[in-house]
Order: sequence, then structure tokens, then C-alpha cells
Amino acid sequence: MRLAFLGTPDFAVASLKRLVEAGHEIAAVYSQPPAPRGRGQELKPSPTHAFALEHGLPVRTPASMRDAAEIAAFRALELEAAVVVAFGQILPREVLEAPRLGAFNLHGSLLPRWRGAAPIQRAIMAGDPVTGVQVMRMTEGLDEGPILASQTLRIGALDTAATLHDRMAEAGADLLARTLPLIASGQARETPQADDGVTYAKKIRPREARIDWTKPAAEVDRKIRGLSPFPGAWFQLPGDKGPVRVKAMLSSLEEGDGAPGEVLDDRLLVAAGEGAVRLLRVQREGRAAQDAEVFLRGAPVAPGTKLG
Repeated sequence: MRLAFLGTPDFAVASLKRLVEAGHEIAAVYSQPPAPRGRGQELKPSPTHAFALEHGLPVRTPASMRDAAEIAAFRALELEAAVVVAFGQILPREVLEAPRLGAFNLHGSLLPRWRGAAPIQRAIMAGDPVTGVQVMRMTEGLDEGPILASQTLRIGALDTAATLHDRMAEAGADLLARTLPLIASGQARETPQADDGVTYAKKIRPREARIDWTKPAAEVDRKIRGLSPFPGAWFQLPGDKGPVRVKAMLSSLEEGDGAPGEVLDDRLLVAAGEGAVRLLRVQREGRAAQDAEVFLRGAPVAPGTKLG
């Protein structure tokens, strides 16, 4: 098929790679404009943009797909279909209707649960036992189109947003590769989304990231794993020169009882409002992430320490 691919983050790269390998003609790759990244804040292309350049694919990085000139350029591609994977812009009707067969989105949840920007993180934070990837026909509403294909994935007790992201990216790429031929041949069946069970995965805000140790341990654990690696759930560790910010990157639930935020042993078991959380991997501000046992060799945390 002659396709346009619209995607920006790492999650989209696996799908674009699979479409190239499958022999589809990629008429253009669309991605968000280069943005400041790293310590030097140099303008760098998105992961999808970088992949496209490495493979000689034409790239466009419009600030807005609603611009009349961009819509005209998109129409001029004479596409059979458009594939959208975490592009980062709302597409107007003129773009959605330009390809002969329409535009199709790979979404990282089991719709209608977790429509919106952060479905992977929100599923973990909510304690969902399963999630999945789905291919849907795009409409003007936010993630409201009919479903063409689904793949379910379990969320493990030690899954973080990073580990689940990687599994879902690969599963989604496989699902797209299987579904596009059915779309091309007219064999794909479209199922409207249910009216019940709609939830929205709001964008993660930095103010959400501080750990509230008065919450139940299960909720604290889910926040830690759901926000790992970015932005990272954090707490304050008392230090000689004042509190030090530390991110909790991985945790597990354990039995324990104490005041919320109290360290219960010498291996970072921390009391919550109900139960306790074992911190398995942490990252001191300005340092690389470390397993807890490595972190504690350089900065022991005594039982009875109160985390903020």
C-alpha cells in the first residue's frame, strides 16, 4: 500500500520499521518538529524522524496539520491509507479523509478505556490487570473511532511504564502488519466502541510525581511503576546539607507497619498509609538510576529515617 506514517516518539518507531520491512511504500513520514533535547538543549529530531532519515524516507515536520498548505501537500500524496501512531497532533477532517481508504490509528489501550495522551501510565497507576493495543479507524473525536483489531497484554506486578511500553510497541507493530492487508482487501471488520466504560488518560503533569506516603502502599507502588522512567515519582531523603530529591524507579509491595514515610529496615522498605513498599531501584537527583542495594552502599538509609 502507498502510505503516509504519522508518529513521533519511540513507541511509533517499531511500527514504522515493521511497515518498511513489509514492503509498504512510505510516501512520507510526518513527525513533530525537532525539539530541544539533552543537557545542551540542542534541536534534535524525534525518534521517528531520526529513523526515517536513517532509512531514506521523506520527512515532513509541520507545526500544524491544520495549515492549508500542509493539507494540500498531504492530499497531493495520493495515499491509499494513513497510519498514525502517537503523532501528537489532532488531525482535521480534511486530512483524515484524504487517503482513499482512510486514516488508521494504533492506540495503546483497550478502548474506550484510556482515550487520550497517557494510556500506558494511567493503566498501571489505576491498577488495571490487563491492557492492550488496538487499530482503529480515525474520526474527528478523540480516540472514538471503530475498532478493527485488538491484542491484549497482561500488566505484571513489576511492570513499569517503560517495560509495558516496549512490549506494547512490538505487539502494536505486529498488529498493524497483520491488519493493513485486511484493510487493503476490504476484509477488515469495524466494531463501534462501547458507550459504557469511557475513561480519559490525561497527560502526566509534573505536580503528580511527588509520592504521598499517606496513601495505601498499593497506590504508591502503582504510581512509582506508572511514572517510571518519566517523569519519575520522587521523594525527599534527609541529608547533611538539606533534603535530597530521589526518584523511585521500581518498587514492590511487602508487609510492614509504621508511620507513613518511615524506613522500616536497612534495605529501603518504606511504610505507607496502609502496608509498605520496597524500593528496588532509585535515582538520586543528578545521578544515574541504581538498584537499591548499590545506592545504599554509597548512601546508607537507616531504619527510622523519615522520607518526605
